[in-house]
Amino acid sequence: MSDSAADPDRTDPEPTESDPTETVDPNELTDEEWRDRLSEEEYRILREAGTEARFSGEYVDHDADGVYRCGACGTTLFDADTKYDSGCGWPAFYAAEDGAVTTHRDTSHGMHRTEVRCANCDSHLGHVFEDGPEPTGKRFCINSVAMAFDDDAE
Repeated sequence: MSDSAADPDRTDPEPTESDPTETVDPNELTDEEWRDRLSEEEYRILREAGTEARFSGEYVDHDADGVYRCGACGTTLFDADTKYDSGCGWPAFYAAEDGAVTTHRDTSHGMHRTEVRCANCDSHLGHVFEDGPEPTGKRFCINSVAMAFDDDAE
């Protein structure tokens, strides 16, 4: 994992209350610390690989310019220019930012899917499928709760 100086798109979690100047490596947070930082639903999705209900997320029909960041650590994940209406019920993107996500085989619920996680903090974001539009052919279906939108990004 690279440090913040080497990766300009990485945003570390907010400084802790005990020391406002201290930044925290998200990979060193305990389960209890994650629970303190995230809402119950954010924790269920980001840390326990849950899923929000189809068409219920804040960003399903969102179409503003900007970037979508990891809801747990702030890492830039997707540029709004790669978002499209797939009709799947979750925000869909045809490409992730370089190095921002990792993928893992997911056989939960009797299905064979590819899970998408934040490369910085290992939080669950959603799944990726091979039926998206050109130029990548990918459909990243990402939970709205797993992201924060930033319209001030350059």
